[in-house]
Amino acid sequence: MFIQPSALRLLTVHAHPDDESSKGAATLARYAAQEVDVMVATFTGGERGSVLNPALDRPGVRADLARIRWQEMAAASEILGVRQRFLGFTDSGLPGPDEPLPEDCFALLPTAVAAEPLIALIREFRPQVVVTYDETGGYPHPDHVMTHRVTVEAFEAAADPDRFPAAGEPWQAAKLYYHLALSRAWFRTMHEAMTARGVDSSMGELLADWPDTPPALATTTRIRCAEQFAVRDAALLAHATQIQPGAGFMAHPRDIECEVWPTEDYHLARSLVETTLPESDLFAGLRPGEEHG
Repeated sequence: MFIQPSALRLLTVHAHPDDESSKGAATLARYAAQEVDVMVATFTGGERGSVLNPALDRPGVRADLARIRWQEMAAASEILGVRQRFLGFTDSGLPGPDEPLPEDCFALLPTAVAAEPLIALIREFRPQVVVTYDETGGYPHPDHVMTHRVTVEAFEAAADPDRFPAAGEPWQAAKLYYHLALSRAWFRTMHEAMTARGVDSSMGELLADWPDTPPALATTTRIRCAEQFAVRDAALLAHATQIQPGAGFMAHPRDIECEVWPTEDYHLARSLVETTLPESDLFAGLRPGEEHG
């Protein structure tokens, strides 16, 4: 099985606007520059998110956050060179430990209800590769965990002609990947590299407080995309209500990152084509010359 380069399609599935720019954005920009058709699916509008940039944290912005976040998403998509589709669900917010989720939110929907718009998009867009979060969501936001569950469901159901017959002609994507973005190993490597070069690092405190979580999934696929880090950063800064310039992820020196961690990393969760691990291409096994019978 192989696909002509002009027909390669990549679908990445996220919970909120800005997730596409903080997880795998340089990968998207790299493939888009290679004329791969890239689609971002966003389950919610991020309506219940906080304004994380102090310069924009004012009543008028908070009152109009839904519209602003749609505008930010459009700007980021243009920078990355990708298409984007909102799937129409409502942000669940991030309740405290004893707070219930809002009744109308994405995370409380039955999986089949939440999956149908994504199944319809898969059948319409016909991607060979689908990328989303692992079962932890990448971090324990209810919308991220739900995004994992729904995407896994949609990956399978989109190929079954007996399921969701009103959602279009069946389509079987060939590969499903999980992001391994912002891993403990990434933070440790960056902290050690900055410290060795005499650069102040705020990552040591974060590493010291790292929660006792299960070991990360194996890295099966590394995409070299340091040349696209500037595009990634521009897309992330387009989400101005969520990103404070010079702080958080925007604070570490990019030259050090390019030197010590020039890739974005993934775990191949499912594949219907033969491929040899480790990979350096999400489309490994699908390009001309890689037919395995």
